[in-house]
Amino acid sequence: MRNKQVLFFLGLCFFFWGSTFSQNLNDRSNELINKAKNLLTTKVYSVVHKVGVPPSGNKHDYMSIGPYWWPNPETENGLPYIRKDGKVNPESRNNYTDFSTLDNFISAVKTLHRAYYLTKEEKYANKCLELINTWFLDETTKMNPNVNYGQYVPGESEGRCFGIIEFSGITEVIEFLELAKDRNTLDKKTESGMLKWFKEYSDWLIHSKLGKQESTRTNNHGTHYDVQLLNILLYLNKKEAVKKYLSTITKDRIFSQIEPDGSQPLELARTKSFSYSVMNLHGFLELAIMGEQVGVNLWDTVSEDGRSIKVGYQYLLPYLTAEKDWEYQQITDKKHSESKLLSDLKLAKEVFNDNTFDKALNTLNKK
Repeated sequence: MRNKQVLFFLGLCFFFWGSTFSQNLNDRSNELINKAKNLLTTKVYSVVHKVGVPPSGNKHDYMSIGPYWWPNPETENGLPYIRKDGKVNPESRNNYTDFSTLDNFISAVKTLHRAYYLTKEEKYANKCLELINTWFLDETTKMNPNVNYGQYVPGESEGRCFGIIEFSGITEVIEFLELAKDRNTLDKKTESGMLKWFKEYSDWLIHSKLGKQESTRTNNHGTHYDVQLLNILLYLNKKEAVKKYLSTITKDRIFSQIEPDGSQPLELARTKSFSYSVMNLHGFLELAIMGEQVGVNLWDTVSEDGRSIKVGYQYLLPYLTAEKDWEYQQITDKKHSESKLLSDLKLAKEVFNDNTFDKALNTLNKK
């Protein structure tokens, strides 16, 4: 079983390498560190900075608009909004709601965390702690531990379970906190405050109406609900609960979402089918890596009719190596998803000591 910091290091390496073989590791490292230096003087991020006010009347509650929902052209006031899958409404990305602020916060934590990991310079950790305290703990700026008003649809709902996936990046916060504690940089006040916040948030994920709804989703939303919840439970040292969950709920999720041929029908039905297929498999890969930490082998788990995470990746390989053209709808460029897929394959090879994808990786390395 590998140490979590070793797993993080491997992930960081493949994050750097991606699919750009001409750019060496030092170049990518320097690029990241320069970005982190610029963040040292950046403003803090908070849910109270948004222009809008949630239905609760409390700006400390997170709020976002469903990104694929647009004003109704057939009604005078544009309500209720209508869905255009895969097409992001710019209204969902402005400062009326919290999504863009959350996205910027997570991105900053991610960059500062990696710079701290590489350099061991505490200035990056201290800035990260400042951002985390502002977002989660400071009484004047903190976010309440719920997503009751995530991805609301004007004219239809005040909040939907789909908003929970917007917090997938919260795992970046957890990984930083663990590194900071290992290096004795994490102060006790922040540590106890974050443990309390995550305990309350995990309770909301498990017991709230929206949390229960998201947990039953049979596509990438359900997968990434598992990733988010189980990362938090591991941080709270609830390893037995994580082990039981992975062995039952997550295992069943793999078998229900991935067909024997490796296809993922619910992701293939989307307008960005390649991207969603990769995104969902990445979630399963994260869950399999978590399984490594608690003694559950999801990577090699196969149903009687051949469903598995591994066969899901094998299904996508011919499209990554250009042996086949992607025949499903993909309304956006898939280069980013291809890079992510390649990174995942390399990570899986190292973490699980698996040579399944060597032929494809060798082919791609020659390009």
